[in-house]
Amino acid sequence: MRYAIQAEGLVKRYGETRALDGVDLLVPQGRLLGVLGPNGAGKTTAVRILATLLRPDGGTASVGGFDVARQAHQVRSLIGLTGQYAGVDETLTGVENLVMIGRLLELSRADARARAAELLERFELTHAGGRAAKTYSGGMRRRLDLAASLVGRPQVLFLDEPTTGLDPRSRTELWSVVRDLMADGVTVLLTTQYLEEADQLADDIVVFDHGRVIASGTSDELKATTGAQVLEVRPLRPDHLDLVVQVVADVIAEVPTVTGGKAVASVRDPAVVPAIVRRLDDLGVVASELSLRKSSLDEVFLALTGHPAEDRQADAKEEVFA
Repeated sequence: MRYAIQAEGLVKRYGETRALDGVDLLVPQGRLLGVLGPNGAGKTTAVRILATLLRPDGGTASVGGFDVARQAHQVRSLIGLTGQYAGVDETLTGVENLVMIGRLLELSRADARARAAELLERFELTHAGGRAAKTYSGGMRRRLDLAASLVGRPQVLFLDEPTTGLDPRSRTELWSVVRDLMADGVTVLLTTQYLEEADQLADDIVVFDHGRVIASGTSDELKATTGAQVLEVRPLRPDHLDLVVQVVADVIAEVPTVTGGKAVASVRDPAVVPAIVRRLDDLGVVASELSLRKSSLDEVFLALTGHPAEDRQADAKEEVFA
């Protein structure tokens, strides 16, 4: 198997802080790797090293077979990068932004304009191509930013939290664009705090925490690591919720959490469900909702790290330097 991205033992220090502490990554060609973790976990530092914007203090990494430290120029010719915040020039129009990138990549003026028109159409921005980028909505700016990263037809694309701050509709639109890129054979490394995003897009997932990879696998493989399913029971009558909590606690020997009017508990033996139903029936409690499902990636992340994926308490060093 050929790998578009390889990293082994990556280390990056900022004083006493290790933003990366021995990270290994493998991304096969044409696949999307989702990198999950809260702010400060080391995701952006890893992207910047792979994109040749930072030099590692230890370990090795290559993109497209080229070493990111010794062959940075060759790596840059293969990649595109979209960061957490739109990097387009807001005073230029959409067309001017893309033509400028094309000219910097040594395209002729005619080829740069043709590529700009092609990308504006692909990202449904043709109607706004003559307007200054500062007049664009947040979703439009992100699409223009992504278009800019594709002017050079990259083989490998780094998306560093590309949907941060977008509304649900704009996020869904950007997901559609990423799926189209994957269909074209582009290798993508996507960092995100939104676990639904990784669930929707990623072929493979790695979980970062405190500069290390603490878990990896497909979405289903990670969900299976908890060894449990999730039981949710909502009573028809809200005043019966305490009874539901008591019954579930008695059967599984663990007090469930209460959220949104439901009792929620991890269940390792599905056979407990009929027992819970019988006890509720004996008490005259009718359930309006009763389900047994796989753990979500959010629940997996919480089990792995002890805190939610969108925990905003970031490592100060990561925020400053990455």
